[in-house]
Amino acid sequence: MIARLLACAALLLPLPAFATTHFDHADGASIGRDGTIDRFTGMVVDDDGRIVQLLDFGDTPEGEIDYYIDLEGRIVLPGMIDAHAHVMDLGLASLTLDLSATSSVDEALALVAEYVQRFPNRPWIVGRGWNEVTWGLGRFPTAEELDSVSDRPIALERADGHAVWANSAALAAAGITSRSADPAGGRIIRKPGSRDPAGVLVDNAMGLVLDQVPPPRAQDLDLALHAAQQELFSRGVTAAADMGTTIEDWMTFRRAGDAGRLQLRIMSYAASIPEMLLIGGTGPTLWLYQDRLRLNGVKLWLDGALGSRGALLKQDYQDDPGNRGLNVIDGTQLRNMMSRAAMNDFQVAIHAIGDAANLEALYAIDELSADFTGDRRWRIEHAQIVDSADIPLFGQHGIIASMQPVHQTSDRLMAEARLGPDRLHGAYAWRSIAATGAPLAFGSDAPVEVPDPFEGLAVAISRTDASGQPFGGWMPEETISREKALAAYTAGAAYAGFADGRFGSLAVGERADFLVLDGDPLLSGPDQIRAITVLETWIAGERVYSSED
Repeated sequence: MIARLLACAALLLPLPAFATTHFDHADGASIGRDGTIDRFTGMVVDDDGRIVQLLDFGDTPEGEIDYYIDLEGRIVLPGMIDAHAHVMDLGLASLTLDLSATSSVDEALALVAEYVQRFPNRPWIVGRGWNEVTWGLGRFPTAEELDSVSDRPIALERADGHAVWANSAALAAAGITSRSADPAGGRIIRKPGSRDPAGVLVDNAMGLVLDQVPPPRAQDLDLALHAAQQELFSRGVTAAADMGTTIEDWMTFRRAGDAGRLQLRIMSYAASIPEMLLIGGTGPTLWLYQDRLRLNGVKLWLDGALGSRGALLKQDYQDDPGNRGLNVIDGTQLRNMMSRAAMNDFQVAIHAIGDAANLEALYAIDELSADFTGDRRWRIEHAQIVDSADIPLFGQHGIIASMQPVHQTSDRLMAEARLGPDRLHGAYAWRSIAATGAPLAFGSDAPVEVPDPFEGLAVAISRTDASGQPFGGWMPEETISREKALAAYTAGAAYAGFADGRFGSLAVGERADFLVLDGDPLLSGPDQIRAITVLETWIAGERVYSSED
């Protein structure tokens, strides 16, 4: 009886007020999904990290304020969202051999040799980042070149993640010989005039070697996630769509969330249908850890990449007659997988780079939309090379074009060589695709590219690289406005990941994820945008990065 009276008395007591923080003197901008800009000078954020007031000049906060932070008139924008990244691969890349800065095969081999000497006890040498196009090699590197460095197994992923360079020891460990057949959706590169393996494996053939590499330990994965978060925060990225989440990746995210170490917001897309079902079960998961983690759906890998000539094309590669790329999965498999995901309301994200792959994805979405109605937000990842006649199909069914602006500048010369000038009109066609009504979501494909949204913004508005080339921009009619580009990195990317209303636009009710910058990309040219420094990164009203630290 006494306990009941005490409980009733407790209900009559006033509830404790949540602590609120007033962020004042901001030169702030909130971005809508359509690119509309709402300027503000302050925010009031509650103890849950949500915005309860946006203040204009002269406005005063309502209610009691517990903390006051003066932003000193600096530029404040929403946190950037990378709409297509590989979070764990980004972190693991920082723990292994990085060849991304090499400019020749000899420079790469020298780095491999130094790495071998530095880590004498590692049974395998693994890394990533090589690019024979950047090297000007005119061919793929060979196993014999790596054999000259070490007799330990070596497996190095290409910069695009769609090929592996292996030495003879790694090929032997995988049992790859002249009698080995190409796996479905993959290719074993052979020595000229022979069936002997040359040392490079493309797309589905990569697993023959990579499956032999000892997997990272749980503590390695935890360290990789920490490294990835720090890298992203330093570049102003507060949320990312993780494309290809494995069970091991998901459990790494969960360990970090349980321990309070998950600060990045992750919109997850499983690496396969079985992993999607194992993680999500009967549908997408709830938002976990205060909107920091959710399994949205699955990423389906339809074709390869342009650099390794695995992108599926309607016509032969200009520089490799007889080759039209690879179907990693065929059209029937694609539709079956899409149907299995859609029947439990999982979101589908389809990797499609070549024009034939993009058309296959567009047709599949059109066919399945008759049976699976509602808010599906079908996604096509990359949409790099699209036949200009097929671009209008993006305007159907709310298809989201998840694209990476920096791919255009990185791939420009290669795309010209792979396709020839007459087939480039639908390449990296941001403005044309957006004109169909298709929502844009921008990202980096990290670690394929550096996860720098400001470099991406500069490219999106100019179609030029950091050296200003080509003069006037490459196919400049496909540039988009600063406002549209910024929306694609914020509210548009949030919408693409079913996070709209939670974060992405600095609106009342959303999480206070924002950046403090030393320049305003809405008032800057491409060179100035590239030079912008992220001074501070805040997530849910808490600072997670400062350039002074």
